[in-house]
Amino acid sequence: MDRLAKYAEMLDSAQRKATATPQITPVDTAFTVEEAYQVQKLSVDRRLSRGERRIGVKMGLTSRAKMLQVGVDEVAWGRLTDAMLVEEGSALSRARYVHPRVEPEVAFLMKAPLVGKVTAAAALAAVEAIAPAMEIIDSRYENFKFALEDVIADNTSSSGLVIGSWHDPRIDFSNLGVILEIDGEVVQVGSTAAILGHPIRSLVAAARLVAEAGEQINAGDIVMAGGITAAPNLAPGQTVRTTVQNLGAVMFQVEA
Repeated sequence: MDRLAKYAEMLDSAQRKATATPQITPVDTAFTVEEAYQVQKLSVDRRLSRGERRIGVKMGLTSRAKMLQVGVDEVAWGRLTDAMLVEEGSALSRARYVHPRVEPEVAFLMKAPLVGKVTAAAALAAVEAIAPAMEIIDSRYENFKFALEDVIADNTSSSGLVIGSWHDPRIDFSNLGVILEIDGEVVQVGSTAAILGHPIRSLVAAARLVAEAGEQINAGDIVMAGGITAAPNLAPGQTVRTTVQNLGAVMFQVEA
């Protein structure tokens, strides 16, 4: 087994067992972004071989708040599977994760394939619907600390997604107010404009980045546009709710 396959096995095991693992970059200083994406694919392929099904992609580090929180300055992407879906309004188990956090987002449902360099108009034309959403992020690295290469290898910390009701994408979603509440208390306030200035730019970037990996966004895929605010920690007993102006709300609970 070569070193990249070993990293993929390490991260896959950390995800399955919900145990923290050391970062890669402090030991392997030659580890590159390109290699990190190879590790990500190898790790997710292990999950697909166990029966999980690819359902789309997620964009990460698309807001200034997220870049500052994790100390990086580049957009990244990861893969979504059906095992990551959390039913809206249901409870998730805190025990399934290492140190989970939540971030408010919007999600796109695709009605047509999207691949390579595309315009914002072409990207929007491929969208079936848009919804309020939340992503559960859970870096498998110790102390939630990582370099860009580490987080990419770890599927950009993606661990779960909660999707609200779908809406007509012709609504103006460029600058919608967003409120994240935990137990009824407002903990984060933001705007969809925090996603690269306009969420559609995230979809444009997704089409390009996924194509660079020899893949494409397919009809029926979900694309998570990226975090709008900083991501607070999750703890058992919490009720988490995100409201997006004109799109409604999405919520879940946390159990032990």
